[in-house]
Amino acid sequence: MPDSLIEVNKLKKYFTIKKGMIKSSETTVKAVNNITFDIKKGETFGLVGESGSGKSTVGNCITGLYKPTSGEIIYKGQRIDNVPLQKKNKNKAREGIQMVFQDPTSSLNPRRTIRQILKLPLKKYYNLKDKSEIDKEIYSLAEKVELTSENIDKYPRSLSGGQKQRVAIARTLACNPDFIVLDEPTSALDVSVQAKVINILDHLKTKMNLSYLFITHDLSLMRNIANRTAVMYLGQIFELADNTELFHNPSHPYTRTLLSAIPVITEEEEKIRPKDIEVQGEIPSASDIPKGCSFHNRCSKAFDLCYENEPDMIEISPGHKVKCHLYK
Repeated sequence: MPDSLIEVNKLKKYFTIKKGMIKSSETTVKAVNNITFDIKKGETFGLVGESGSGKSTVGNCITGLYKPTSGEIIYKGQRIDNVPLQKKNKNKAREGIQMVFQDPTSSLNPRRTIRQILKLPLKKYYNLKDKSEIDKEIYSLAEKVELTSENIDKYPRSLSGGQKQRVAIARTLACNPDFIVLDEPTSALDVSVQAKVINILDHLKTKMNLSYLFITHDLSLMRNIANRTAVMYLGQIFELADNTELFHNPSHPYTRTLLSAIPVITEEEEKIRPKDIEVQGEIPSASDIPKGCSFHNRCSKAFDLCYENEPDMIEISPGHKVKCHLYK
């Protein structure tokens, strides 16, 4: 995979859940079930799907918050999935990887001011000790995310949701990353605020040569910001393609289902929106995945093979891959 910053190979993450107090039993939840993709330098790679599809679990495995059940995660040519995430760990393998969480209110320490929140990573990652140097960098970070200086000495409770998320982004930048996992960074924000945060992220990506894994359930948002997008369902990637190809030639019935639900406002968007989709039921539990293709119980195009055998990922055109028996 030339120029790949991140490589994810056959990644699995299973959780074991114990049920019952007297007669206990165990259930295995296959949150991520054998997925492979890469993210190139300077790229925004989108990961979309319904709630429960395993998107956030993938991000948590890459950042080290979860240890994968199996598979490999390679960052800058070095395997990192087997590197423990501990304070005493001296391995520098993950230092360029950071994460912006969905809810900025819960991810920011309510007992620290914005200055204190930004000061800690600056001291650790830039080894700054002089107070004037630290203050200079704090104000520089605030400027990059379009926060005014009057907010620097406030507590998070005094800021709006959009301002809190910009503080979270500034804190991430203070760690000097080159790759950032963005886990639904705008889903808790108003639409007008979403646009501002997205513009800031896009500007920072170009200015600081960053790469993103952008996780969201909003395909209309992904259309405008990602270079390539992978569509997940029940822990698996069903389709992966360049954004232009994915939105103009969606091939998997699940992808077409998602795209058919996007509101459109122009005639051009209406022309490319899939209209031949019939979907039944809701997404099954990841602890009880259907045999064969995991989408067959909801798919109007399913046939005998879909009920028995899991499909392979097939490349139907350069860079466009689909996991579906219709293309075998």
